[in-house]
Amino acid sequence: LSLWRVGDPGNVGTLIRTADAFGASVELSPGSADPTGPKALRASAGAVFRVPLGEAAGQRIGLVARGGTPLRELKFGDSPVFVLGAEREGLPEDVLAGCDLVATIPTSGPAESLNVAAAGAIALYEWSRRSD
Repeated sequence: LSLWRVGDPGNVGTLIRTADAFGASVELSPGSADPTGPKALRASAGAVFRVPLGEAAGQRIGLVARGGTPLRELKFGDSPVFVLGAEREGLPEDVLAGCDLVATIPTSGPAESLNVAAAGAIALYEWSRRSD
């Protein structure tokens, strides 16, 4: 996972815990919440001490609320890096331009978007499901 300015420590901790569950690493951009802060530590349930934090290498897949290829239809390699944006702003154009692919998690309800931690969990599950 690559987190771009994900500022909520609860979301950062939850994403680190989710990465731990799926054997993934986490890259944090400047402006992201401190993964060692109290709220992030609690949300990670200690996973912050197991999950590699640093630059993520691999095919970069930007996740956006609308306009990307549906995640279930996307063809990605063995080590995708799902790029997740800030809670309100999402991913800016320059970050999306650095991605190899852009994906959307289709939803059918009235919600405009998914919480960033939920989107990250769904993306990692989809990767895991295909890896089995």
